[in-house]
Amino acid sequence: MGGGALKDGGRLPALSAPQFVGRDGELDTLGSALERTPAVVLIDGEAGIGKTRLLREFLASQAERGRRALVGACLELRVPYTLGAVVDAVRDGVDNVVGLRLSGLGGALRPLFPEWADDLPPAPEALEDATAARHRLFRAFVEVLGRLDVALLALEDVHWADEATLEFLQFLVSRRPQPVSLVLTFRRDEVPSASLLLRLASRLPSDAHLVRLTPGPLDVAETASFVSSMLDGGYVSNEFAAFLHARTEGVPLAVEESLRLMHDRADLIRQDGGWARRRLDRIEVPPTIRDAMLERVQRLHPDSRTVLYAAAVLSGPADFVTLRAVTGLPEERFAAQAAEALGNGLLREARPGQWSFRHSLACDAVYDAISTGERRAMHLRAGRTLERWPLPPVAQLARHFRLSGVSEAACRYTDEAADLCVQSGDMATSALLLHSLVATVPLPAGILVRLVTKIQFQALSGSDPYSAIIEALRSALTGQALAPMGQASVRFQVGRVLMVAGEIEAGRREILTALPDLSPGSPETARARVLLALPLGNARPVSEHLRWLQEAPPLTQSMASLDRLRLSVERAFALLMLGEEAGWAAAREIPDDVLDPREASIVAIGHTNVGEEATRWGRYDEASARLAKARILAERHQLVDYLDSIASSRAHLDWFTGAWSGLAERTARLVDDDNGVRLKDRCEAALVAGLLQAAAGDREAAKERLRFAGGDDQQRIEAAAALAQVCLRDGDVDEALRLTDQLAEIVVGGGLWSRAVEFAPARVAALVAAGRLGPAADVVNALEGALGDRDAAAPQASLILCRAILAEADGRIADAATLFFRAAAAWEALPRPYDALLARESSARCLLVEGRDEAGLSLLSAVAQALSELGAHNDADRIGRFLAGRGGDVVAVARGRGRPGYGNQLSPRELEVVRLLANGLTNRQIADVLVVSAQTIASQVKSAMRKMDVSSRTALAVRVVESGLVGELNQRTSSDE
Repeated sequence: MGGGALKDGGRLPALSAPQFVGRDGELDTLGSALERTPAVVLIDGEAGIGKTRLLREFLASQAERGRRALVGACLELRVPYTLGAVVDAVRDGVDNVVGLRLSGLGGALRPLFPEWADDLPPAPEALEDATAARHRLFRAFVEVLGRLDVALLALEDVHWADEATLEFLQFLVSRRPQPVSLVLTFRRDEVPSASLLLRLASRLPSDAHLVRLTPGPLDVAETASFVSSMLDGGYVSNEFAAFLHARTEGVPLAVEESLRLMHDRADLIRQDGGWARRRLDRIEVPPTIRDAMLERVQRLHPDSRTVLYAAAVLSGPADFVTLRAVTGLPEERFAAQAAEALGNGLLREARPGQWSFRHSLACDAVYDAISTGERRAMHLRAGRTLERWPLPPVAQLARHFRLSGVSEAACRYTDEAADLCVQSGDMATSALLLHSLVATVPLPAGILVRLVTKIQFQALSGSDPYSAIIEALRSALTGQALAPMGQASVRFQVGRVLMVAGEIEAGRREILTALPDLSPGSPETARARVLLALPLGNARPVSEHLRWLQEAPPLTQSMASLDRLRLSVERAFALLMLGEEAGWAAAREIPDDVLDPREASIVAIGHTNVGEEATRWGRYDEASARLAKARILAERHQLVDYLDSIASSRAHLDWFTGAWSGLAERTARLVDDDNGVRLKDRCEAALVAGLLQAAAGDREAAKERLRFAGGDDQQRIEAAAALAQVCLRDGDVDEALRLTDQLAEIVVGGGLWSRAVEFAPARVAALVAAGRLGPAADVVNALEGALGDRDAAAPQASLILCRAILAEADGRIADAATLFFRAAAAWEALPRPYDALLARESSARCLLVEGRDEAGLSLLSAVAQALSELGAHNDADRIGRFLAGRGGDVVAVARGRGRPGYGNQLSPRELEVVRLLANGLTNRQIADVLVVSAQTIASQVKSAMRKMDVSSRTALAVRVVESGLVGELNQRTSSDE
């Protein structure tokens, strides 16, 4: 089955490996970059573009100059391998461990290099802090690199790197001096949105030397040279080169594979002294690399194909003994055909005596071509073979037995591999291992429940990690004969995962069905009741949810520590959602830091949830602190996918507090990533994006975002309220009523005041606009009764606003003006500047109705200016048009960056603040006088100091007195009176 034949019966020349073509510029750039050591070089390019060839050509030139490099490759996460690329690179670079004369730090390497156990220092004392243990391991690697005198560490396919490897790379580039230069190859389109690789590139120290390389495709002339080098330097016709270039887009691997296929099919012919295609109008070169590779494979002897299949099943570098065992071929048949399989250009010698596919595309293409039955048999042979190794690779064994369908061995090795990942702080790989097993292998119900309980869904990438798990659980329910308690245990997990996935009502039904048969007093029973207590979905009256919480079994010492922690965190969350102040005492029991990565994931979620509730209660400092704690834990324990939840909650908080700079871009990143970001996090980001668009005047885009946000249970109430407000501004009262009708009973009738902050004003405004003052008053009274005197600043401010709306509709204009002013002060104290300004606008309009035009117009002008500065240009323009229609003095509002309107002149509010400051008042006293927050006053004092070019409060007071500004303001105030 060798080379193709010419038309006249002669043989085509054997194809040579292609020469290095079209990359001189990139090679020079790489060399220049690494002359300045240490450097960080990122080589980004699509599959097959030649990143590996470029790197290897460069490394060969470095070896000639005596510069030592270590090279490793990251494997696709189908085979999770913590720090795998670094371990392989170091293992290949060390001939004699004893000769390195490592310090005691080297003992930390024992778990990763068990074959060196006799030569490494003793294992150091175990550390409880996973982060400290990981950093000790990193320092040990740095010591090895230093003893080897390595100038360069090159890692390929870093888009597949595990989190521990990426953290190690961050560790290297942050050290001063940087221990080695780094060259990393990756495919940008395969880098997850939350990957540390993106932060590695964007957060390098300021003195780091970063170079980015993006090899492009070959042009037609380079394609001709590339092909010629494979055909003994023969001339290649322009037409042939142009044809190949058009079909392959100049991607080197595609060019090579297409040429090899044509050679195998004898589709090449000599013509006019050069190489061309035979019968130009008839030949079709497969348009994709995958098609070309598969057709080449099908032309091989069946035993040769089996060798390639075995290599694809093993996925990584393998020796001949392992390859033969996986093929299942007798030794003589394997020996006869292995040479053809190894010589066809698809495989390469990855390291001495070990072979693997030259490119992952080839491996994937061949793997997908294996029949299901043969694939399972090969995975089973691979598992049995690797089990006999002196140090069995448990992660690989977990994969092989899972894909072979041998559930007992798959469970055993998956459990072991997942626990090892947790010990090293790699929660993402641990969750991936467990998820892959549960989603693909039918398991006994008891084992299934235990494994599903261990899965940390937040550590998994992708937008939907839930469906496959729910399907596996339901299959166990219908396909296995289970006792009532066993059935209830499985059904509870179905309900729990459904609720985590956002299918609240479906999840609640499953839990309610399971609850009677769950073991009394068990953690499952306690957790079931806590989950039923959460006022999600079609929430019941608060009293009903509280009853579920009160009936939950108490936490006991007999429970596992992880169960106690999880239940205490979820109980605190439920209490806060239900508006119980006891929830804050429970929240204070959540630790700030933990050492176990599994506990860290629970605590990080706990702080995030408490932060969300603190935002709803109006405790913004608490919310900010909780989200900061969650972020620290997520980053420290590499809980990368938790960061999106934290980021969406942070964006929500920033909307309320007026930190709008860059907020639209942050939310857009989350909303638009429908592959890597969870739906609930995308919905929360969409809510904020819609609110920003509404404030900017882009109402149709705002409606689209807000409707999307309403798809998540936790955002639907606020999203409906925001949509209703947009409809009211458009004059669509009926739609505003319809939107709020659907949720009024849940929010108002059920006493769920923590969800009423945005909803109640929208509902009251809609009812008032429809002339239904009685029902509007009922909403206000219901909210007041549910809220009582609770220390919840945001709902209390919302209640004042509702009273103001009702008073204005009832014709009590003076009362309305006062209430709107009080609402503004309450919002400002949080601070919630946008809501405060809209309340001040309403107060000003009441003043105008009362005939107090000067005060009303002056207040409206100040509100318009402040709205513009905040970024609410639509509202600022609306007020500006109103003032222009009244013939008032409209302050110019500027858009874009910088402080608009007054330039380096003090604004009226800044003048007022400065006058009070010059009279000796503190920020807090000024805030009390002006009914705003001390934080706002501090910001205005700082702005005034900048404008007056002074560096202290005393200097500011002296400057304004000397300049006559205080007298000017006093005179203006007197004339107003």
